[in-house]
Amino acid sequence: MKNIVSCRPSSYGRYADKAFEHLAQLGIKYVEIPMPKPEDVDKVLRELERYGLSVASVQARCDIQNERVAEEFKLAVEIANRLGAKRIFTSVHTRGMDKQLAYERLRQVGDVAAEGDVIVLLETHPDLVTNGDVGLETMKGVNHPNIRINFDTANIYYYNQNVDGIEEMKKVLDYIEGVHLKDTNGGYKQFYFPALGEGIVDFRKVRELLNARGFYGPFTIEVEGIAGEKLTLEQTLERMEKSVRHLRECGYFD
Repeated sequence: MKNIVSCRPSSYGRYADKAFEHLAQLGIKYVEIPMPKPEDVDKVLRELERYGLSVASVQARCDIQNERVAEEFKLAVEIANRLGAKRIFTSVHTRGMDKQLAYERLRQVGDVAAEGDVIVLLETHPDLVTNGDVGLETMKGVNHPNIRINFDTANIYYYNQNVDGIEEMKKVLDYIEGVHLKDTNGGYKQFYFPALGEGIVDFRKVRELLNARGFYGPFTIEVEGIAGEKLTLEQTLERMEKSVRHLRECGYFD
């Protein structure tokens, strides 16, 4: 089965307006985009069609402090369906609220997602998916098939000390329904996310473990860059080209 390799246009930094055209040239056929306004969906679809792109996942807000979060999340599900996306990516934080209440609200969001036949992906962020152990606790606590994890291969190092990203991924392997392919130097709280293949992440192993589990994507390229740098357009395009080449070498396009 073929892997779904996607990309966040934000990987192009200040040249995000060049992303669709360049991704098409690189042979990438999917993207993860922020949720557009309802009135802008058709315009976005036309632009995507122009470059032969489809939406694999859409990023939406999910504020579990809001008791009406599930009701308000219906719009995200509706827009995801209009875009043809089966995954909604989000970052969720308890901000000190009771975890059992957080789990219950996520279950309610999961019910809304199930009605629209989409899966909600919780990003590898504190404090619900800080690492493998915390993510597993959250998945068992929520216990809903439409609430799953987006495993970020670099965030696992950014938010934790003395961890092995592959071992952390194994802990939640059965709950991963989205991946951000992001490289890192492994430094705790160090904003160092270079081209894929220039850091410590074993992207081949990531793919092999997930493919063996029956997961084939979306694997979403996310290149956030390095603190303080200011790349030219040419350097940005070169970085993305290098990242895609590395994924090809790791078997993502076989």
